[in-house]
Amino acid sequence: MKRFLPMVGIIILSLLCGCGNTDENYSEKELFAMDTYMKLTVYGDNSEAALDLASEKISELEKLFSITIDSSDISRINCSGGGSAEVDNQTSELISRSKQFSERTYGAVDITVYPLVREWGFTTGKYSVLGPEKINGLLKFTGWESISVSGNTVTVPEGFELELGAAAKGYAGEKAADILRDMGISSAILSLGGNIQAVGEKPDGSPWRVAVTNPLSPSEIICTVSVRDKAVVTSGNYQRFFIGEDGRKYCHIIDPKTGFPVDNGLASVTVIGDSGTDCDLLSTALFVMGEDEAVRFIKENSDFDMILITEDGRVVITENIFSDTVFSDIELKNKAEVIK
Repeated sequence: MKRFLPMVGIIILSLLCGCGNTDENYSEKELFAMDTYMKLTVYGDNSEAALDLASEKISELEKLFSITIDSSDISRINCSGGGSAEVDNQTSELISRSKQFSERTYGAVDITVYPLVREWGFTTGKYSVLGPEKINGLLKFTGWESISVSGNTVTVPEGFELELGAAAKGYAGEKAADILRDMGISSAILSLGGNIQAVGEKPDGSPWRVAVTNPLSPSEIICTVSVRDKAVVTSGNYQRFFIGEDGRKYCHIIDPKTGFPVDNGLASVTVIGDSGTDCDLLSTALFVMGEDEAVRFIKENSDFDMILITEDGRVVITENIFSDTVFSDIELKNKAEVIK
């Protein structure tokens, strides 16, 4: 069985951060957290102190959310044997918000699918194509409706396991950005391994330019978008996958309804919105939904923008950002399908 591992440090969204003002005070920090490389760039007189607090927040959240840290809130929930666990208020908040998005997206994103992710081999590297009997047995231990949150007490049925990978980086970027704003920072860009969180605009007053990778050729950029005070998050099938003995490609995003890796003709979905947490959850949900349902959802929820790229090379983009998006190929822009 041929195995493909994600290239650590490669991000789905790249930054074009030249700010045109070399005299501006700024501080930068690179760190490895939440299983990815991150780069935080903060501008302003108070940038160094603000950057330290933002990076400390990310480290704090990793210790709460990581499934590989035995003392984390998530590990304690998973080891409760069907009991309850008292958790940090940030953990209970993120679980509650994840449940809300599960309901909003009709179960397209679900933080209880970890047993399936593990058995397919995406956390261990021991990849295996699961049969229907095995999958049906594991599906009995999934379902976001079974999670109970009361204050800071979280309860899950015996055999259930939570994993916050669909929301943790978005939440971390959102909370780090809140700290920066509280510290008086009006210009910062946070790259969290495929999640981009923009604070304000560039120091010269122009918008941040965020580049979206071509999922069909990951070394290339397909377009760039302009954002101010927005999160930009991509989910796709081109970084974490394996090829089974049957010759099929299996990506790491699991459809909570079927228990199988998603295979619906989509290559990537990029979501742009105000909340990093919501964008993170929604990018996964829309990828699971497939093109038709994703377009329908976006039409009914105008608080987000979307760039959808199919495996046959088509681009579907919301009208609100189309005019400000710079495509690498003018012919591709002319062919883009605009959601109105």
